Amino acid sequence: MTGSADEASAASYRPLLFSIAYGMTGSVGDAEDIVQDAFVGLTRARQAGTVIADLKAYLTTAVTRLAINYLSSARVRRETYVGDWLPEPVVVPVDAPAEHAELADSLSMAFLVLLDTLTPVERAVFMLREVFGYGYPDVARITGKTEVNCRQIFARARQRITAGGQARDIVPQPARRAEGEELARRFFEAAEGGDMDALLGMLAPDVVLHGDGGGKAQAIGKPAVGQQQVLRLMAGIFRRGRFLGATLRLAWVNGQPGAVTYDAGGRVVNVFELDIAGGRVQTIRSVVNPDKLGHLGPVSDAARLPGKD
Repeated sequence: MTGSADEASAASYRPLLFSIAYGMTGSVGDAEDIVQDAFVGLTRARQAGTVIADLKAYLTTAVTRLAINYLSSARVRRETYVGDWLPEPVVVPVDAPAEHAELADSLSMAFLVLLDTLTPVERAVFMLREVFGYGYPDVARITGKTEVNCRQIFARARQRITAGGQARDIVPQPARRAEGEELARRFFEAAEGGDMDALLGMLAPDVVLHGDGGGKAQAIGKPAVGQQQVLRLMAGIFRRGRFLGATLRLAWVNGQPGAVTYDAGGRVVNVFELDIAGGRVQTIRSVVNPDKLGHLGPVSDAARLPGKD
């Protein structure tokens, strides 16, 4: 293989590598850094004369192991996180080609939150097997474990994921894509227009609202549960948005219907993601932590807490 063809082949694996790194970390920026580090390692290996027979295998292994190491060092920081932790949102415009949403379809926020309860190695084994369809021999090679050990790790991880509940939402339902998009459009139109009766009719009785401000932006301290509590909070959020002249654009967020809110200057305020089942909104997730929005463009100070730069 020529040098240019080899480089093109390596570059073609970037979407897969980013998917693995993002699924492991829940962070767009960290995933991009991990993928870049893997390519730096590839360059150094070649310069040292290392013969790489299977480029895809080499890169997926490098990314997975770098992500495991990252998670091991990041766990202490995660334990001190202020409020609800949600992953950095992967946002795809509603009119984007369907294939652009394939990554997010596999890694919904609900799924990533459940993955976050696993150890780094459990997360790697479960995700490689469940999301990316790797066989146990490949999972063993990538993680450096035995096949028997990987089977045990996967079974243990699946048990923990199932015990975490909300399993209905971790597997995307592409067939419901059009239905979800239409309900999201009506939901956000009602919220923006202050039509609380219409909004109430779209909320499941046990609807849950999660807000991730990371201690740096205004967000609820713990999840809100039930129609009335969620309705009251959503009314306050959108009332403040109207006062600030905010606008909202529908989008696909991690494969689920959602929206991005912008202030009057076109800067990102927050990202909403909706989990929809049975024709009603089951879960609302709002990421307002400015550290998790920078990859989407300039970030607004509208929700930032004083002194939290």
